[in-house]
Amino acid sequence: MYQTTPAMYNLSSDHTGDFTLLGIPGLGQYHVWISIPFCFIYLAAIVGNSILLYLIAVEHSLHAPMFFFLSMLAMTDLILSTTCVPKTLTIFWLGPQKISFPGCLTQLFFLHCSFVLDSAILLAMAFDRYVAICSPLRYTTILTPRTIIKIAVGISFRSFCIILPVVFLLTRLPFCRTRIIPHTYCEHIGVARLACADISVNIWYGFGVPIMTVISDVILIAVSYSLILRAVFRLPSRDARHKALGTCGSHVCVILMFYTPAFFSILAHRFGHNVSLTFHILFANLYIVIPPALNPIVYGVKTKQIRDKVILLFSTKATE
Repeated sequence: MYQTTPAMYNLSSDHTGDFTLLGIPGLGQYHVWISIPFCFIYLAAIVGNSILLYLIAVEHSLHAPMFFFLSMLAMTDLILSTTCVPKTLTIFWLGPQKISFPGCLTQLFFLHCSFVLDSAILLAMAFDRYVAICSPLRYTTILTPRTIIKIAVGISFRSFCIILPVVFLLTRLPFCRTRIIPHTYCEHIGVARLACADISVNIWYGFGVPIMTVISDVILIAVSYSLILRAVFRLPSRDARHKALGTCGSHVCVILMFYTPAFFSILAHRFGHNVSLTFHILFANLYIVIPPALNPIVYGVKTKQIRDKVILLFSTKATE
C-alpha cells in the first residue's frame, strides 16, 4: 500500500534529518482495521489505570505499601503505552509518519526506561508480599513511608541510569543510509541498524545490560516467591494458606503477563532469524498496549479491596 520514494531517504550523516516510521511491514493495507482493536485496547488501558490511580489516591484504606507500588505500576504503564500508541495510531490512519531524531531518542528512552522500571516495580511488589507473609508482625516497621520512598527513588534512578547511555550510544552514530524504520515506533537496535558504522557496542550494551538487569529482577522475584510458598505451606489452617496465596495471585498474573511476552520479543529480536519481521513488529505493538490494559483488570478482579471500591464507585455514580 505504501511505496518507498527517493524523498524518504536522507544521505547526510548528521542528526538533523527526520526518520520515517512505516508501520507494520506487509500489513499496510490492513492498518486501518488493525487500528480499531488497538485503539479500544489503548483506551481501556488509559481508563483502567486512571481509575486505579484515582481510587488509590482518594481511598485512605488503600494507602498501603502494596497499593503505592501498584500506583507506580499504573503510572509506568500509562507512560509505556502513551509513549508509542498515539504515533502508532497516526501511522495506521494516515500512513508512514516522520519523526525527528530528538523525538526518536525521546520515544525510545521512555519506552526502554518504562520497561526496566516496570520490572523493578514488580520486584518491589514481590518484596512487599514477602514481608507481608513471612514477617507480618514487622510489616509496618520494615516498610515505613520513608523506606517506600527510598525504594521508589532507587528503582527510578536505576532505570534512568541504565537507559541513558543508550541515548549517547545512538547520538555518536552517523546515519548516511536510509532513515526508514520498518516499525511503528523507535527502539534502540532498530534505529542503530540504520547507521553506517559499527554498532557492536550498541548491540552488546542494548542486549546485555538491560536484559541482565531484568533477569536479576526475575531471579530475586523467584527467590521471594519460593520463600513465600515455604512460609505459606507452614501455616496451620487451610483458610490461612488460601488467604495468603490469594494476596499473591494478582501479582503472579501480572508478572507472567509482563515477563513472558517480553522475553519472547527480546529473544526473537536477537536470535529469532526464522521469525518473520511482520510477526515480530505486530507482537511488539501488542506488548506495549495489552499488559497495561490487563493489569488494572487483573488487580480489580483479584484484589478484594480494589474490587469493592470499584463497585462502590460505579454504584454511587449510577444512583446520582
